[in-house]
Amino acid sequence: MWALKRLNLDWGEAANLRLTQLNEMEEFRFHAYETAAVYKERMKFVHDKKILKRDFKSGDLVLLFNSRLKLFLGKLKSKWSSPFKVVNVSPFGAVELESEDGLRTFKVNGQRVKHYLGTDGKKYLVVQLALKDGPSLTNE
Repeated sequence: MWALKRLNLDWGEAANLRLTQLNEMEEFRFHAYETAAVYKERMKFVHDKKILKRDFKSGDLVLLFNSRLKLFLGKLKSKWSSPFKVVNVSPFGAVELESEDGLRTFKVNGQRVKHYLGTDGKKYLVVQLALKDGPSLTNE
């Protein structure tokens, strides 16, 4: 009998303590769930901010990503193929391209192309000017 008094096995107190512990654990789980949801929302915002919306129009010059080069990649070999001309753009992201010689057209996923920022074939004359009284680079 003295052992029961020593352990203090009051069933009412034990039930209240257990309910309190369960409530605390439920609150802890809810707080962890909310924290994870806020973290995911922030990470999605950061990720989506870096995604560039690429709008292609007919006549644009684009580069095509060559995914097969991943297997046999040369050290300085580019993964982007030479410029192609956009013929048609579907509303769901497929892009129809025309080869450089204009003989062949094919459709690709819009995520595999990016805008070509090079020249459109026009040549420009660059004039080189020499400075007469410029600073000397040699030590005299």
